[in-house]
Amino acid sequence: MHEFFLPFIKDALKSAGIETDKPVQIEQPADKKFGDFSTNIALLTAKEFRRNPRELAGELIKHMDFPEGTVERTDIAGPGFINFYLAPVFIMKSLERIIHDGEGYGKGSEGNGKTAIVEYVSANPTGPLTIGRGRGGVLGDCIANLLDTQGYSVTREYYYNDAGKQMQILAESVRYRYLQLCGHDIIFPESHYQGDYIRDIAEVLFIEHSAELVEKSDLKIFKETAEAIIFSSVRSTLERLGILHDSFFNEHTLYLSSDASASPNRKVIEALRSKGFIGEYDGATWFLTTKLGQEKDKVLIKSSGEPSYRLPDIAYHITKFDRKFDRMVNVFGADHIDEYPDVLDALKILGYETGRIDIAINQFVTTTVDGQTLKMSTRKGNADLLDDLIEDVGPDATRLFFIMRSKDSHLNFDVELAKKQSKDNPVFYLQYAHARICSLLRMAKQETGFDPESDTDYHVLQLLLSPSEIQLGFALLEYPHWIRTSLRLLEPQKMVEYLHSLAEQYHRFYQECPIIKADPEISKARLMLSMATRQVLRNGFRVLGISAPESM
Repeated sequence: MHEFFLPFIKDALKSAGIETDKPVQIEQPADKKFGDFSTNIALLTAKEFRRNPRELAGELIKHMDFPEGTVERTDIAGPGFINFYLAPVFIMKSLERIIHDGEGYGKGSEGNGKTAIVEYVSANPTGPLTIGRGRGGVLGDCIANLLDTQGYSVTREYYYNDAGKQMQILAESVRYRYLQLCGHDIIFPESHYQGDYIRDIAEVLFIEHSAELVEKSDLKIFKETAEAIIFSSVRSTLERLGILHDSFFNEHTLYLSSDASASPNRKVIEALRSKGFIGEYDGATWFLTTKLGQEKDKVLIKSSGEPSYRLPDIAYHITKFDRKFDRMVNVFGADHIDEYPDVLDALKILGYETGRIDIAINQFVTTTVDGQTLKMSTRKGNADLLDDLIEDVGPDATRLFFIMRSKDSHLNFDVELAKKQSKDNPVFYLQYAHARICSLLRMAKQETGFDPESDTDYHVLQLLLSPSEIQLGFALLEYPHWIRTSLRLLEPQKMVEYLHSLAEQYHRFYQECPIIKADPEISKARLMLSMATRQVLRNGFRVLGISAPESM
């Protein structure tokens, strides 16, 4: 409902002779005695136009010509806030749009005609997906879903890190296990990947080739076999969470060119050199970030000749600009927090519009079982695996728990709570609200003949005027606002909070207001209010990627 007031406020400003670029801010007061909505536009503009804020607020109110039956009253509070009180009948009448729009309710037009790319997960294919990677995967998937709701044509991309030293270590790890299977006495290095999955890959090679590869010093077959098996496992795990990517970008393509001096990585070096931002010392190639005010330069090519993460990341982002995406969202783990500002600085130096890039950093995950925090290591082979978590608590709980805390906060994943079938479990609480409404509508059809698919007598909603009915109706109308807010902040957690509040308000309405046994017209209206709630829950669940069970 926020957008309802914008044209009236803008027209009032114009009529009062106030021409300003300041954005009109419309908020919901925490205390309803200050209105359903409030704006501070009089306070923001009064000083610039040498006006008294309260007097200006009063003048603006006089110029606001709301349609009859929409705004019950307006008043001025404090130093010049304008408070708006909606007419209850208008709130309930507005709910008809939810039922009319169905799955389209909450969709916007911000991204119409625009393209967006969301890069997420992007785990190295050196082992099964861990729980920590799962959080970024779900966060990215939800952000892509939010972009979808606003009309963007979205590409979901996985940056496939198939180059670099970690891939060589992976190949060597598999070869060592293979040699052990062939009877060789090999001391396995502590620095290599030690999980059971490495032995499993080696067994695949042993079954297929017996001991034929013992003398083979070339690591290609070990690398390619491991990469194929591991990445198949990664994609299978993601599919269990409903995460499907549209494209996979291979890092090694940034190293390749028919002319070695013209590879994307080398082009970045030369372009930055031409701008005076490349230095070579200590046997390495450096991005001269001290010229930007930083304390130290950042290495782009190590003395070993291997690129640091920064170099291919810069080249990779240039490919996104070359592919002409209007908006680019990168979902990174906290280990990228020091790197990505340098990538953005390099792109800016090279003339790219970095304002089109959004960065979503998600913090680390710890796992708690029976109050004990598990400490895991990917390299040591005792990582807490995402597959195991999904098996234990299910995909819905896995997804919701990953995003029910702000991405900026460390997440403690309480496995026991995620398995509970009670209102203490947030996913159970949300899904139970949806299932309760489905059960109610089935019962109403049996007992009263009410058919939610064919009954279009929506005007009866205006008969509902009790506090719990009005509060629930008001909350339903706020769904589009929370979609836009979640996208603006790249924070699906806001959607979880909103849906939890909505479920809470529905449960309160259900307890306070008889539905099937009420007067027939009131019963029909309350069933329609329940239908609207079910639709909003479904739409929100779709954004979060969780199921909407009809019975529990």
